[in-house]
Amino acid sequence: MKVLVTGGAGYIGSHAVKQLIEAGHQVVVIDNLIRGHRQAVHPEALFYQMDLADTQALADLLRQEGVQCVMHFAALAYVGESVQHPLTYYRNNTAGAVSLLEAMQQAGVKRLVFSSTCATYGEPKQMPITETTPQRPVNPYGWSKWCVEQILRDYAAADGEFAFASLRYFNVAGAAADGTLGEDHRPETHLIPSLLLTALGRREKFVLFGTDYPTPDGTCIRDYIHVEDLCQAHIQVMEALRPGDQRYYNLGIGRGYSVREVYEAACRVTGVRIPLEYGPRRPGDPPVLYADATKIRTELGWQPRYTELEPMIATAWQWFQNHPEGYPE
Repeated sequence: MKVLVTGGAGYIGSHAVKQLIEAGHQVVVIDNLIRGHRQAVHPEALFYQMDLADTQALADLLRQEGVQCVMHFAALAYVGESVQHPLTYYRNNTAGAVSLLEAMQQAGVKRLVFSSTCATYGEPKQMPITETTPQRPVNPYGWSKWCVEQILRDYAAADGEFAFASLRYFNVAGAAADGTLGEDHRPETHLIPSLLLTALGRREKFVLFGTDYPTPDGTCIRDYIHVEDLCQAHIQVMEALRPGDQRYYNLGIGRGYSVREVYEAACRVTGVRIPLEYGPRRPGDPPVLYADATKIRTELGWQPRYTELEPMIATAWQWFQNHPEGYPE
C-alpha cells in the first residue's frame, strides 16, 4: 500500500515509517521539521518538508504519489505548553487535521489512521480505561485531539466511503530494537528519557514529583507501551480498515507501573544509582491511569511484545548511549 505519514520525522512517526517499509509498504513522509529530525526519516521513504496548513500542496502531493492511506502523527504534544499557548495547539493539531482532511477529500483518499491520545479521557475515576470511558479532556492538548475525533466522526457520516481509526495512546516508551531510531524531544520531558539522560550525566538529578498519592508506593502509576508495539498496532489497524469503518482503540499493555518502579528499573538497566530528588505533586497528575486494550487484541489479534519495564527501557538505553545528544543537527 502507498502510505503518507504525517510527522514522519518525529519519535513515533519515524518508527512507524521504518516498520511500514519493513512490512513492504511504500511510504511518503511529510514533516515541517519544527520538532522532527530529518535524520530520523528512513532512507527508502520519500520525504517532503511541508506544513499541514498548506492544503493545496498536500492535495497535489496525495494525487501525485497515488497515496492510498494516511497515518496522521503530526501534532504538538506538550500538555504544559498547550495550557500556555492553546491557540497554537488548536491551530496546529485541530486546524491542521481539517486541512489534511480537505486535501484528502480533494485527492479522493478515503483511509486515515489517526494518532490520538489517552488525554481525551481526562482524569477518569475508574480503571482500567476502556474505549467507552467518557471523554472529558482537562487541557487544550487533550481537547485539540478530541476535536479531531469529532471532526472525523462528522466527516465519516457525510462520506460513507471514508474510513478511519482513532488510536488512543498511553505512555509511549523505548526505541527501535536495532538501535537505529530513538527518542529526541527538545525539551525532553518524558520520564524514561529523563532518567536515562541523568544516568548518562547529562542532567544533574531526576526529580520525582509526588510521593503521597493513594498508590502502593505513593507515586503515580501509568501504562507504558513500547513504540514498536504501538507502530505494529497502526499497521494492523490500517490493513484492517474497510470503507465506512469508524474504529477506536486504546493502545497500552493493560497494566500500570509506578514512577518509583520505573526509576528502579532504569537503575538496574543502566547499572547507575540515578541521582534522585523528591518534589511536590504536579497539578493535574491523576494517581493512576492505565488502559484496557482488550478491544484491539480481540478484534485484530494485536499483542504487545514488550510488557515488562526492563526490556523496554533497555532499548531506549541502547539509543541514548549511542546518541547522548540525540540526532545530529
